[in-house]
Amino acid sequence: MPYRYLDGLSIADVAFEARGDTLEELFTAAWEATLEVMIENPASLARVESRRIALEETSLDLLLHNFLQELIYYKDAEGLLLTIEDCRIQWREGRSKSVNLEARASGVTIDPKIHRLGTDVKAVTFYHFDLVRENRGWRATVVLDV
Repeated sequence: MPYRYLDGLSIADVAFEARGDTLEELFTAAWEATLEVMIENPASLARVESRRIALEETSLDLLLHNFLQELIYYKDAEGLLLTIEDCRIQWREGRSKSVNLEARASGVTIDPKIHRLGTDVKAVTFYHFDLVRENRGWRATVVLDV
């Protein structure tokens, strides 16, 4: 499992640490950890609807934060629970350096008769938010407002 939940980091919220050999693996693992807070057995979600996610930020930590927020938005605005099918992250050089993400996600509209819902995630906080490169890849610490 490329993530683990952290006890004691936040009292009323849910905290986790995600890891990946690549940034793409890290971002996907962070979303999987978030999704598993919201629904039991996210791997069983049907792939009925798909969405393309394109983001550009000035830093990796903002990119991860906004990536997770975007996926939470689809849950809140459209009732969609999505899984990541493909994720690519690229640095863009030039006058203003930036980092870009393009992802494809698919999933299904929430149906309480079918899906065993867990805790509703409202947002990703900046409390203890951290994204670092390590010897063998990447690690992020995330606290979710529930």
